[in-house]
Amino acid sequence: MSAITPIDRSELEFDHGSFDSAAFAQQALQNWQALAAVTDAALLGPEVVHEQVKKVCDEAARYRFASVLVQPMWVSTAVGMLAGTGVPVGVVLGFPFGASLTTTLRQEATALIRLGARELDMVIPIGQLKSGNHGAVQHTIHAVVSVAHHHGATLKVILETSLLTVQEKLRVAEIAIQAGADFIKTSTGFAKGSATVPDVAMMRGVVGGRCGVCGSGDVRTLAEVKGLLEAGANRICTSAPVPILRELGAD
Repeated sequence: MSAITPIDRSELEFDHGSFDSAAFAQQALQNWQALAAVTDAALLGPEVVHEQVKKVCDEAARYRFASVLVQPMWVSTAVGMLAGTGVPVGVVLGFPFGASLTTTLRQEATALIRLGARELDMVIPIGQLKSGNHGAVQHTIHAVVSVAHHHGATLKVILETSLLTVQEKLRVAEIAIQAGADFIKTSTGFAKGSATVPDVAMMRGVVGGRCGVCGSGDVRTLAEVKGLLEAGANRICTSAPVPILRELGAD
């Protein structure tokens, strides 16, 4: 079992004013190293095997990604492979349907942090949101936020924007902020849609500088990344990080 080492949360905090998307995008796109530093390498398919985990961890150590994002069963493996590299391991919760019990999410979050996960990516309770049970949604997010922040970990809240109406997107973005989320994130990549520029722009418009915005789900080209960053994303999550970096000159 890995010891729990709190991360420096000051690097994750934003002011409560505006967020300069153009300046951030320009900085992140100046070279492949800068882009890698704001990119999560995701490996989330149900058919993933050990050798694939090793490959993505080797790539993360080489290119210095913001994190490697895996399913719960691979957390301890990835933590061992990335030990000493400084690249954190992220893990998904309630994935991909957002249908887990709040108690289950809390227990799983605690267990995964103890195994070494430093970033938690949870799917909102989509059905509760669409039923208008906004208090239940906020309670669930806050429950996981409390666990994450108690141990110095980061929480990203996945909205699954392709399944939501405009009003639902606006409402749940604010709910996530009020619950204490560090990032709001567009998609799991397993629903019918993916990250879009309008959704990211809308999310950034709601949160301003209060938290991060992650563009995620079938992001595969540098042009797509550029559009999402310019719209307001300050983290990108993709299952194709290396080809994207190679478009920017990585070897």
